[in-house]
Amino acid sequence: MPVTLQNQVVLVIGASSGIGRETAILFAREGARVMAAARRQDRLLGLQKALASEGLPIEIEACDASHAAEMERLAARTRERLGPIDVMVYVTGTNTPDRALKRLTPEIWDRLVSVNLNGAYYATAAVLPAMRERKSGHLIFISSISGLVPDVSGAAYQAAKRGLIGLSHAIRVEEKENGIRTCAICPGLVDTEILDLRPVKPPPEMLAQALQPGDVAEAVLAVAKLPPRVTVPEMQVLPTVL
Repeated sequence: MPVTLQNQVVLVIGASSGIGRETAILFAREGARVMAAARRQDRLLGLQKALASEGLPIEIEACDASHAAEMERLAARTRERLGPIDVMVYVTGTNTPDRALKRLTPEIWDRLVSVNLNGAYYATAAVLPAMRERKSGHLIFISSISGLVPDVSGAAYQAAKRGLIGLSHAIRVEEKENGIRTCAICPGLVDTEILDLRPVKPPPEMLAQALQPGDVAEAVLAVAKLPPRVTVPEMQVLPTVL
């Protein structure tokens, strides 16, 4: 039977759009105490206002996941405002039109790995010690099917997303005795803003069959509602016909 998320403290990193925004909304509607974090303050304010119209207050914090110090500050402010963190969802990610190896540069590589992988480690390092001390915590990372199946999403993106899956599994193996659970969720094609960073955006007929951000957010919620005795280490969420 699903556990209640009422009054659980949930930190969603990458909440300004797409999957992260929908995830923050669903947790708030479940009665969780939500901290929504992302780089774009204006988007976060819009999310906060939208949920306030439903009578659902959330906290927001503008920050950059690619900076370790900002993740430490985010974790501290979440605990100060809401209490000990029960669930962290890392959704932050980016790609580039210059993904082909003929166009990829060290600077582009570093940026993609920094956001898609390093930031997840920084966020984990910021929240894990307190979770370990409490013997409880759930870390959910949004990776990609590109982290499992070779495709044309680019070397930097695929390497980072595969690394994110590895990070999630490593944390679970090392920390399971401390009550820490992890899940790497690997969506297929999702109709979000990141598609604008493709060299060629998918045609409308393909987008009509793609996942919506809320579909993946529902998967996150389902994993978070499992009782502590249950761990889902990895999950694929794919469009039915693509």
